[in-house]
Amino acid sequence: MFKLIKLEWKKNNIGKYVRNAMILSCLLCLFIFAMAFWGIANDPDGTLDAAPGADNISASIELFTSMSYLIFTGVMLSAFIVSTYKNKTMNLMFSYPIKRQKIIASQMMAVWIFNFVSLILTKLLIYTSVFLGARFMESSFMIDFDMGSLSFYMQLLMKSFVIVSMSFIALFVGMAMKSSKAAIVTSFLLIFLTQANVGDFTMAGNAVFPMILTVISFGFAILSIYNVETKDL
Repeated sequence: MFKLIKLEWKKNNIGKYVRNAMILSCLLCLFIFAMAFWGIANDPDGTLDAAPGADNISASIELFTSMSYLIFTGVMLSAFIVSTYKNKTMNLMFSYPIKRQKIIASQMMAVWIFNFVSLILTKLLIYTSVFLGARFMESSFMIDFDMGSLSFYMQLLMKSFVIVSMSFIALFVGMAMKSSKAAIVTSFLLIFLTQANVGDFTMAGNAVFPMILTVISFGFAILSIYNVETKDL
């Protein structure tokens, strides 16, 4: 399986995605650092302009990294899988003496592994930058994380796992409609569902909802490859 995953990375020129992920990480880091220490999130009177419950820096970090990587993962899944159905190159891949399900699974894992690792590294970069900045500057946000705590890293891993896995829902929609745009639009809808506020109500801080959504996501992942052996292209 890992050989197939490496083949997918090579075939899809993973280098450009590494470059794009690095650029995205740097931009997110700069933006959140500016929010925390350069006052771009403050009102003219100097007070923080944030929704109730969003005055902690970790809330902003999780919000913007989750939004960015839900879209980034959806785009990669579209490029790796959905577009191959659309431009008929999947016909050639399915002519290989390998089960179709294994091919699709390797494509999904190639995207999942890349984005899971990228999201973790991005979060670590941002949290480290904020941690170091807080030692020399006053933050507009409350610094509510402890990088010396094991629970910090456990939560970072779990939240990254949930966010990247949710993109399988977008993949299923894209494959069903054979449309890359549908997959990307679904990624945006997932952002609104999981991160947006309706008044004081939001799912972003709900501990149970992400786990339910993760189970649903893997259900969609199974559906995406379940009948691929008999499905016409």
